[in-house]
Amino acid sequence: MLTVAVNNRDGLRCTSFELAAGLGSNPSFVRKLLVPLSQSGILISSAGKNGGIRLGRSTSEITLHDIYSSVIFDKRLWAARDDVPCRCPVSTHIAALFECVARRAEFAVMGALSGLTIADALRQLREIEQQELQAADLTGCPQAAAAKSLETLQS
Repeated sequence: MLTVAVNNRDGLRCTSFELAAGLGSNPSFVRKLLVPLSQSGILISSAGKNGGIRLGRSTSEITLHDIYSSVIFDKRLWAARDDVPCRCPVSTHIAALFECVARRAEFAVMGALSGLTIADALRQLREIEQQELQAADLTGCPQAAAAKSLETLQS
């Protein structure tokens, strides 16, 4: 999604093949993930020679929770094992305990995803990149200087 957003910003189209290459994955797997994202209006996909994928809404309107829930549907993040033999009070009730902990953790994760938009994530990625460039610059790394001058040209 972040790659699609960057390509959108730069006026470039993005294909499932390009996304798969960036993820080190199979284009058909990526296309399967794109279907629910298109159905929920997060992405717009067009076929043909000049086709591609673009965002269906602005980056500030799409949360990471929107993306997650579109692709994952109602699957749980964590599920208790149901094959634990009931041999003592611990093994008898461990699934119920785990369910309680998993629900709390899942609630926290979903809250974090709901509070972060694609725009926020892109901003954070730029900040991380800037910090790394500055740190590399301090060590006299020639690649950092080259990357910094390339970034200046692209701005």
